[in-house]
Amino acid sequence: MWTGPVIPWVTIETLTPETMSVASVGESPRDFASWQRVLQRLLSKTPAVYDGLTTLEVAEAIRASRVGAQELARTVRTGAGRFRLLLRPVFGPAGDVHAVRLWLGPEDTPAPEPPPAVGAVWDLDSQTIEQPVGITRLTGGSAEQYVPRLSLAELFHRAATFDRHAEVLDLLYAPAAGARLQFDAAITHGGLRAGRWRFTIRSREDERTRGAWLLVEDVTVPDAPAAPPTLERIGLREAHRRAGTHLAVLQLDSPSISHWLTDPAPWIRWDYLFRPVDVFHPGDRVRLASLGARLDTGESAGVTVGTLNYAGGYTPTSLLLYPYPGCSSTRLAIAQLVRMAGDPARPAPADSGHPIGYDEQLHHRLAAGGDRSSAC
Repeated sequence: MWTGPVIPWVTIETLTPETMSVASVGESPRDFASWQRVLQRLLSKTPAVYDGLTTLEVAEAIRASRVGAQELARTVRTGAGRFRLLLRPVFGPAGDVHAVRLWLGPEDTPAPEPPPAVGAVWDLDSQTIEQPVGITRLTGGSAEQYVPRLSLAELFHRAATFDRHAEVLDLLYAPAAGARLQFDAAITHGGLRAGRWRFTIRSREDERTRGAWLLVEDVTVPDAPAAPPTLERIGLREAHRRAGTHLAVLQLDSPSISHWLTDPAPWIRWDYLFRPVDVFHPGDRVRLASLGARLDTGESAGVTVGTLNYAGGYTPTSLLLYPYPGCSSTRLAIAQLVRMAGDPARPAPADSGHPIGYDEQLHHRLAAGGDRSSAC
């Protein structure tokens, strides 16, 4: 039986056609490290493997797994015995390979099962994240509330004790060549045990995607204590809750809610929508988008619009908009939302007789008494 060091699973992201870098080694992040350097470092821990395997041969195997979108296994004969090289692709929602996982170890040592991982795609035009059903296998996922597309606000709402929203917004709303980001976040959904997910993101603007490709890995450590929110975060959220204040970051060019800064406004149906823009009445979107020019000058602006409610109509809601301090390449605003007392809800447009969102999953969440407040 082998008693030496066992090389862990290495996750190599392949999020753009021209790139390959290391996202993780085991549970440790590698933040787009050179795959050649990481591979050489790992191979050096088992010098005997060099007898039958070169870095170039491993690279060719990785590319074969990526291009062929298939698992590969190879036995390597060395002076220290036989070793196995295993390669497993990680698939996105369209079956594309978003990463390749690599494991190298003695033939008589069982390879550990790697934790779940999937690929996802951020589509800027629809402002949705497309995700495969495999996302439900990650700790904190929910099969009952799975939807093939979700908004950025829904993702942020599930992320506890997360404070890198501005960096994510900057990258996703302004696709630029070479832009990339990696971060971990505690994710909870439907009252399930929180998991720790690692997001590796590369911006894309090509014939396949205008937005970004993502790799999502489950890096949950069993029985690890959850990171508590800061006292400042708890205090601010509680103050807003007691005051009945609702604040959100809005995208103005195609008006939608990007992120709730406080508890979501309870009269607004903002989640489980096919199109995030449907949170605002179709007749109000152009008027709301036109306020971006005024905010560009540093001024605030006020407007009353219809926001989608859970009965399918639109509730009159007053918005007070302030300039968002980041992301200069797209128009974002900080909005205070107030329900207009006494004003009747407006009906949905006559031509909207089709479902507006994932009603079955929404009803499951409502029946389960889902908490609309976020942990962050």
